[in-house]
Amino acid sequence: MDYSLFDFLVLLGSLGFFIYGMKIMSEGIQKAAGTRLRQILGAMTKNRFFGVLTGFFITSVVQSSSATTVMTVSFVNAGLLSLVESAGVMMGANIGTTITAWIVSYFGFKFKIVAVALPIIAFGLPMLLLGKQKVKSWGEFLIGFALLFMGLDALKHAVPDLKDNPEVLGFLTSFADGGILTSLLFVMVGTVITIVVQSSSAAMALTLVMCHNGWIPFPVAAAMVLGENIGTTITAELASLVGNVHAKRSARIHSMFNIIGVTWMLLLLPFALDGITWFSTSVMGNSSPFESSESIPFALSYFHTFFNLTNVLLLIWFVPFLVKMAIKTVPSKGEDDEDSHLEYIGAGLMGTAELSILEVKKELIKFSEIAEKHLLMVHELMLEKDTKKKRKLYTRIKKYEDITDRIEAEITSYLTKVSTNQMSDKSSGIVRAILSMINDLESIGDVCYQMSVSLERKEEKKIWFTAEQREDLFELFKLVEHSLTKTTENLNQEFDKVELDKAYNRERDINEKRDKIKKKHFKNIEKAEYGFENGMIYNDLFSSLEKIGDHTINVNEAIAGKI
Repeated sequence: MDYSLFDFLVLLGSLGFFIYGMKIMSEGIQKAAGTRLRQILGAMTKNRFFGVLTGFFITSVVQSSSATTVMTVSFVNAGLLSLVESAGVMMGANIGTTITAWIVSYFGFKFKIVAVALPIIAFGLPMLLLGKQKVKSWGEFLIGFALLFMGLDALKHAVPDLKDNPEVLGFLTSFADGGILTSLLFVMVGTVITIVVQSSSAAMALTLVMCHNGWIPFPVAAAMVLGENIGTTITAELASLVGNVHAKRSARIHSMFNIIGVTWMLLLLPFALDGITWFSTSVMGNSSPFESSESIPFALSYFHTFFNLTNVLLLIWFVPFLVKMAIKTVPSKGEDDEDSHLEYIGAGLMGTAELSILEVKKELIKFSEIAEKHLLMVHELMLEKDTKKKRKLYTRIKKYEDITDRIEAEITSYLTKVSTNQMSDKSSGIVRAILSMINDLESIGDVCYQMSVSLERKEEKKIWFTAEQREDLFELFKLVEHSLTKTTENLNQEFDKVELDKAYNRERDINEKRDKIKKKHFKNIEKAEYGFENGMIYNDLFSSLEKIGDHTINVNEAIAGKI
C-alpha cells in the first residue's frame, strides 16, 4: 500500500478540520444559549435523576461531553454542585455525547450534508458579520456545523482505502474473533486516540470513517468506542488537577463510572454485538455490520447509545457508593483543602466566557465574605487585651491582606483570559462590573491592614483611647460591618436587580456618623482632651472606616450596573 508522509499529514489536517468545526459549533451554541445554560445549572436540585437529564440536555446542545464534564468539575470546585449532583450530570453527559455519533452517521454518511455545507456558510456569514451578538453566535454555530461536515468529508478521503489491499484487511479481520484480550487491546487504542485528540467526538468520527472505509471490522470498532469512553475522562481529570478536593472527587466519579461500564460491557461484548446486529437489520432495515462495512457506522451509533444508556440505568442506583469510593480514593488534605478557595478557579477549562461567569460570581461572593472577616479581625483587635492573641491577630490580618492581593490578581487574570473569547453585551458588562468590584474589595483589604498598623503603633507607644473614642469607633464599626454583610447578600442576587436605595441609606448613616465623630474630634483636640499622637491614630481609624463604606457602596453600584 502506497501511503506517504504527506498523506498522513493530510489525515491529521482533516482530523484537525473536523475538531475545529466542532469547536466553532460548540462555542457558538454556548454563546447563544449561555445564559439559559447557567440558569439550568443554577436551578440544579439534589435529585440525581434530574441531573442526568440536565447533563444529557446540555451535552446535546453544546455537542461536547468534555465541555459539560469540565464545567461540572468547575462548578463542584466553586461549591455550586454537590458530588451527588455532579454524578448525575456526568452520567447524562455520557448519554448526550451519543447524539454526536448519530449526527455524524446519518448526516455524514447517509444524507451527504457536505453538499450543502457551503450554502450553510453563505447563510451563516452575514449573521456572523452583520447581526447582533446573539445572531452572531447563531451564525458562528451554523458555520461551525458546516465546517464540521466538510472536515468529516476530508477525513473520509484522507483515510486510506484498504479495499484494494486484501492482505491488510485479512490481518485486521482476524482480530474480530480474537477474544477478550483483543477487545482489551483495542479499548486501549480507543483510549489513547481520545487522549491524543482530546475529543471523544473526534475519536468517534475517526472510528466511524475507518469503519465506513472498511479499515476495521465491527467488533474492533466497538472495542475502540468503549476505549473512547474511558479516554474522555482524562479531560475532567486534567481540569481537576488544579481544583480542590471536591473537584478531584467529581472527576474520579466520572472515571469510575466509565471504567466500570467498560468492564462489564467487555465481558458481554459478543452478546451485545449480536443484539445490535439484530436491531440494525430487523428494526432499522440496514445490512449486517458483520457483512457490510457501510452499515458499521450506523450499528456503531446504536451500540454507543445502548452502552451509555444501559450503563446509566445500571449505575445510577449506585451513585452513593461511587461518591463513597471517590471520597476514599481522593482523601482530604485538611480543612484548607475542604474549603473552596479562589486559587482553584483555574479548574475552569470552561468552553466559553458565558459559562465561566457564574463561577466567577461565586468566587466574588467569597471575596466579599473574606472582606467581612478581615474587618471583624480589626474590630476584634481593638477589643483584645491579651498580648499573645493580639500578635496572632496582627499576623492573620497581614495574611488576609496578602490573600486579597492574590485574589484580585487571579480573578483579573482569569477574566482577562475569558474576555479573549467573544461574549454577549450583557456578559461584557458583568465582566466590567466584576473587575470594578474586585478592585474595591481588594482596597478594603488594604484599608484593614493599614488600620491594624495604626493599632500596632498605638500599642507600641502606649497610647490609650478615651471611653468616648472607643464607643464612637465601635458604633462606626457596626455600621460598616452591617453594610459589608448586606453587600455580600446583594452579590448573591441577580446582577441588575439590586435596589440601591437601602445601600445609599447605609452609606448616608456611615457618613453622618463619621461627620459627628470628626466634629467632636476637632473640639476635643482644641480642648486638649487627648494628645496629638492619640488624635492622629484616632483620625486614621474613623477615616479608614468611612473609606471602607465608600468602597462598599462602589461594589453595590457595580452590582446594580451603575458603573
